[in-house]
Amino acid sequence: MIPLPPSGTAPFALSVLDNAHTAVGRTAQESFSEIITLAQLAERRGYQRFWMSEHHAMPAAATSSPQMMLSRLTGETQRIRLGAGGIMLPNHPPLVIAEQFGMLEALAPGRIDLGLGRAPGTDAPTAAALRRGRSANDEFPQQVLELLGFLGDDFPQDHPYRNVHAVPGPWQAEQNRVSRPTSPQVWILGSSPYSAQLAGRLGRPYAFALQFGDADIVSAMRLYRESFRPSEMLDEPHSLVSVGVVAHDDPEEARRQSASAAMAMLRMLQRKTYSLLPPEEVEAYPATPQEQHILDAYTQRFVHGTGAEVANVLEHLHAQTSVDEVMLVVMGYSRRVQARTVELIADHYELPEL
Repeated sequence: MIPLPPSGTAPFALSVLDNAHTAVGRTAQESFSEIITLAQLAERRGYQRFWMSEHHAMPAAATSSPQMMLSRLTGETQRIRLGAGGIMLPNHPPLVIAEQFGMLEALAPGRIDLGLGRAPGTDAPTAAALRRGRSANDEFPQQVLELLGFLGDDFPQDHPYRNVHAVPGPWQAEQNRVSRPTSPQVWILGSSPYSAQLAGRLGRPYAFALQFGDADIVSAMRLYRESFRPSEMLDEPHSLVSVGVVAHDDPEEARRQSASAAMAMLRMLQRKTYSLLPPEEVEAYPATPQEQHILDAYTQRFVHGTGAEVANVLEHLHAQTSVDEVMLVVMGYSRRVQARTVELIADHYELPEL
């Protein structure tokens, strides 16, 4: 893995994560079209990566299969790295993920990232429908090792999957007497000491999902670096933090869009559907004092303001954590505002238009 350089004048590489947000009043078809437009904008403005996440049974998140959307994006972009941030591996057989991402790598050689997480990406009943057993999370390290074995086609001689091969992949290339293909970059995702130490032990890059809560990123990054063992992929630790962001020319509009995302989180905590409501509907909601406390907390948790105000928070986070990359998780009800977020941060850091 060759670490990416800083973006523009930023002290870190900048990337974008799209949760395929499909707000109330918008169809999935409209959202998918806007995802393509946003990926092309991110590429044109010089961002380094464009990732998508896996979620299930959520009205406001339309990528139950990010790899399918990524396959479309391989033909709609030319330079930017494309990836899943991430694939919830306990939901899938590792062989299937190795095959799917081998296909993506064949479609866009040297541009595919595969981030692996262990959360269900949904509620408990849907997780059960995805065939997640009670021990699914406990088996995550073994699943990661299986996936790496399939991607590299390098299981030990006595391994039960020694003669099982992911196609496309190294085995197919050898059989067909062609050069060995490139492989997707495999990342470990998480927001806990567990994921940090696993990434370190495996010698993989680590992506910390700060958008989910007030997890202790400083301790996680310390544990990652302390537990890091060099691998064939990485000589030194390499880290990324993803953070929910809304930037707008009008800071009040940025706050309103952040509040819409906060309401979606409140609804999920209340065991309602994760839905993105219009800001006007959020403002008219008769919240109880406890609900208002949660709404205010999440509104503040998502970084919002002008481009300069958001950048100031990102730089403070970088100073605390020394991460190599910052990934903007575009938030809010409006797709137009999400695109403006990408533009304003690019303008602030003088990213060149490509």
